[in-house]
Amino acid sequence: MGFCVNCGNQHQDGVRFCRFCGTAQPSEQLLARLRAEAEQIRLIAIQMQQQQVNAQNDAYARLEAMRQQAEAAARLNNQQNQQYRPPGW
Repeated sequence: MGFCVNCGNQHQDGVRFCRFCGTAQPSEQLLARLRAEAEQIRLIAIQMQQQQVNAQNDAYARLEAMRQQAEAAARLNNQQNQQYRPPGW
């Protein structure tokens, strides 16, 4: 079952004209081509979403590595400060 491209009423597959409004309906070949193009677009959208997720995960991983480096540097700095005693202490 299909739907009229103009009025939206349901009709049988393969009809050339809508029985409600008389608008010419697309051929089965055109519909098949449009469905194939829509599927390609859907697949591209899924790939783009996956690329965005991967990019976010990469960014989070880089931020986590930077955080760990900052913590290690802070620990080292604290250790050095604790070991250093100015003269007269």
